[in-house]
Amino acid sequence: MTQQDPGGTRGWTAARKGVLSRLRFTSLRLRLVLVFGLVALTAAVSASGIAYWLNREAVLTRTQDAVLRDFEQEMQNRASALPEQPTQDELQHTAGQMAGSDQRFSVLLVARNADGKTVYGSSGGLSGFSLRDVPVSLRTAVNKTQKVDGTNKHPHHLYWQRIVDHDTPYLVAGTRVIGGGPTGYMLKSLEPEAKDLNSLAWSLGIATGLALIGSALLAQAAATTVLKPVQRLGAAARRLGEGKLDTRLRVSGTDELADLSRTFNNAAEALEKRVADMAARDEASRRFVADMSHELRTPLTAITAVTEVLEEELEAETGSMDPMIEPAVRLVVSETRRLNDLVENLMEVTRFDAGTARLVLDDVDIADQITACIDARAWLDAVELDAERGIHARLDPRRLDVILANLIGNALKHGGSPVRVSVREEDDSLVIEVQDHGPGIPEDVLPHVFDRFYKASASRPRSEGSGLGLSIALENAHIHGGEITAANSPDSGAVFTLRLPRDSAEPGERPSGDGDEPGDEADHGTGQDAKGDAR
Repeated sequence: MTQQDPGGTRGWTAARKGVLSRLRFTSLRLRLVLVFGLVALTAAVSASGIAYWLNREAVLTRTQDAVLRDFEQEMQNRASALPEQPTQDELQHTAGQMAGSDQRFSVLLVARNADGKTVYGSSGGLSGFSLRDVPVSLRTAVNKTQKVDGTNKHPHHLYWQRIVDHDTPYLVAGTRVIGGGPTGYMLKSLEPEAKDLNSLAWSLGIATGLALIGSALLAQAAATTVLKPVQRLGAAARRLGEGKLDTRLRVSGTDELADLSRTFNNAAEALEKRVADMAARDEASRRFVADMSHELRTPLTAITAVTEVLEEELEAETGSMDPMIEPAVRLVVSETRRLNDLVENLMEVTRFDAGTARLVLDDVDIADQITACIDARAWLDAVELDAERGIHARLDPRRLDVILANLIGNALKHGGSPVRVSVREEDDSLVIEVQDHGPGIPEDVLPHVFDRFYKASASRPRSEGSGLGLSIALENAHIHGGEITAANSPDSGAVFTLRLPRDSAEPGERPSGDGDEPGDEADHGTGQDAKGDAR
């Protein structure tokens, strides 16, 4: 039994999609070809129709005039020579003579004999051309006596009519001998002329088809000439959209397409210059923040050491601290910690902006990691954990701790306990939800909760947090290839949902244990600013 190759079906489907995509891509080309084809078809059909009609009338008129002229001549020469009351034999003989003319038509003569009976003479004998073959309207016109006056000199005239019998065209004519005599009818087949006209129609049809094909080829050539610069422009625009700002078009000629190419080049040059200026300013801004943060760390280290000594003095029970300056000392300690956290967060933000942040991946038990994060910050009594042990993922433990600390800390500050943290698996993703039981997030604030330094209330420009915590959490999720979303729960409170791949990876990742980038301290962005002012 032969096994079918599924690749053949896939190949056919891919080829069909490729053809369809090319048709869509060249829709302008197709429209141009169709317009050319319709114009050529209309012109060719019109010209062929007019030529056929003119030739048809010319052929039929020429044949008809020759036959009628010959029949009229025979009626004058032979039928008029018959006696006024001829016999059937005389009519038969005369009809045969008349049919022997150059035009070779059939003749029927009708007259009354001496007994007053109507007798017939047909060139084809008794079974030949008969009165039944003559249309009634033609017989009526032939037998009708016209009034003789100044404009009409004869009571009878020659009448003719074209008929079709068994798909064969015929010319029928009739007249009466002037001055008395038999009535004559003529039947002439127009089949040779019809065959000639059919041949002419076929020739014109073939010429129309050739004209249509020629117009399509001409349209294709014209489309190639006209649309090639447009295709180059489209390709250049795609490269420009991909970030290749040095893309330029070759300009040739002085037509509208050349002007369009020049305009594109000018726009690309202006865009490249603008992006370069913005990149330079952005780089300068990032470097300024990074340098400022590093410069601040040196005095902050000394200040922090001093504040730690002061804090120990405050906590000591010796009473050596002057009660008058104790509030000021506590304020200095608090603000020093806040400033230290701000500097650390700024340094972390600059790493993300500069693209120097890297993952240090390790196999992590999610339940243990969340428990360690909660325990390290003394949140065990305020947080409910719903996570089964044994759910593992390859993540950066430190960055996951930063994310969790920011989300849980933000929920505790603004939502209130109990905060519920739940973990579940979805296909190849890990989903961690942090839900509080507070008033929720206002709808106008939801789109901005992850913005840097965003303050939901203008009346609280200063708070314990810097407003960078949620932004740093989101950046840490992104570097894992994940996402964080914020929403309001139908029950009450806010829900932050963290989605991370089970196996995170990025270009340039380092295996676990290699340490961070130079200058990356082990505790930077640890979530101490987790209680940012998102609500």
